[in-house]
Amino acid sequence: MRRVLAATLMLAAAGCSTVPAATQSGGGPDTIEWGPCTDIKRPDGEPPARQDASVRCGKLAVPLDYAKPDGEKIELALIKLPATGKRLGSVVFNFGGPGASGVDTLDQAGKALTTLRARYDLISFDPRGVERSSGVRCGSGAEMDRFTSLDTLPPTDETHRRSEAANKQFAALCQKNSGKILPHVGTVNAARDMDRIRAALGDAKLNYVGMSYGTQLGGVYATAFPKNVGRMVLDAPLDPTVTFEQRTLAQTRGFQQAYESFLKACVKDSCAVGKDLATANANVENLMNELAAKPLKVGDRPLTQGLASTGVAAALYSEMTWPFLEQALGDTLKGRGEALMYLADSYTGRNQDGTYSTQMTSFPAITCVDTAERPTAEQLRRTEQAALKISPLFGSEGSGGLCRVWPAKGSDEARHVNATGSAPIVVVGGKGDPATPYEWAPKLTAQLRTATLVTYMGEGHGAYLSGSKCVQGLVDAYLINGTVPQKGATCPAA
Repeated sequence: MRRVLAATLMLAAAGCSTVPAATQSGGGPDTIEWGPCTDIKRPDGEPPARQDASVRCGKLAVPLDYAKPDGEKIELALIKLPATGKRLGSVVFNFGGPGASGVDTLDQAGKALTTLRARYDLISFDPRGVERSSGVRCGSGAEMDRFTSLDTLPPTDETHRRSEAANKQFAALCQKNSGKILPHVGTVNAARDMDRIRAALGDAKLNYVGMSYGTQLGGVYATAFPKNVGRMVLDAPLDPTVTFEQRTLAQTRGFQQAYESFLKACVKDSCAVGKDLATANANVENLMNELAAKPLKVGDRPLTQGLASTGVAAALYSEMTWPFLEQALGDTLKGRGEALMYLADSYTGRNQDGTYSTQMTSFPAITCVDTAERPTAEQLRRTEQAALKISPLFGSEGSGGLCRVWPAKGSDEARHVNATGSAPIVVVGGKGDPATPYEWAPKLTAQLRTATLVTYMGEGHGAYLSGSKCVQGLVDAYLINGTVPQKGATCPAA
């Protein structure tokens, strides 16, 4: 998040052995009544797009507080793309965030998963605190506009005062509107929810694909329920042990490297950002300074430096969006900011009608509950100064500033993973991943104890859906046939 700113031995995975379907997370499995997706509309009234008529949606009741399993319940929203061929079982997806809607994302990503869908029901869900599952909400569209448009430059005392005041106001709005669920949205509880989902699906083991934050959720699940792990793939992995400062600096470095790769690719041909690397970089830096001094009007909204930086970062998640980023920056340099504003809105979850998804609100809610760390003002300034040295464009204090004033307490339980006793887990790390830098992939692999690392040499956040036939082939072979990739397996850029 920008504002609170991506061998020789083959083994068969034990993904299909039989164990009782009762969940270890307390109580017996409830059922999911699958029906039309119009039954789980978002608060703005929109149902999932439904890529085909076979798609089904449902709800599952889970405890709000697992310390009181028979107490108040919340409902999780789920989506199912039924298997099109001889069914092996189910695969559950989490597409990251934290805060991304699994219901919406799986519905959109289904066409890229035809090989897997031939053998499995594809399942995803909105985790607790996200969108349709008691999503955390922190203010009106106008209040969210003010928060997301805040500038991070220049790094002056006045900028810091505005940022701290905005963080306090945002946190207070979250407490006012979603205070009941805030203490219960952490990854440990989401992992318990996933075991309830597994049991309700009737699966003895959880087959799972987690991307980005979904890798932390998968790691926490495998730590809590190692014997319930089936075939698990963790793509674009997080290192759950990193501090706010370490995460901010690693991600700043990753986005800066992706940005430089984008500029190098752009200036090879006629580049709308600049004729050569130095000129293009200077043009973007000057643009950001100009926007900090005077935002550009886009309709009735201001394109601020904060929104412009968010828009650039959003396009760096995938190499496929680099051409659009070139167009957006080129247009903005000429005084037309619509495309860059569109990129920023896609990242912050802003809808055309001015409402927001819970993308920007679920993220800090889960992030801040998943750690006991609460940085001091001095630590935040140190982080910011170090990040700005790495990248004047992306350097910031990171998520620590908001978590410092967050109204719910945090716990470090989700920062420690060890899947000893689980079936083999496959971790996929990308060398050019800006959001989850490659250095985190071998670290998570080692922490899990039961994992094998696959290295993808390409750009972008996440490898499985990147278009790499090599990565998709290895992952599908594991999920469908149980074939664990060779030790040291590497895939070239797509």
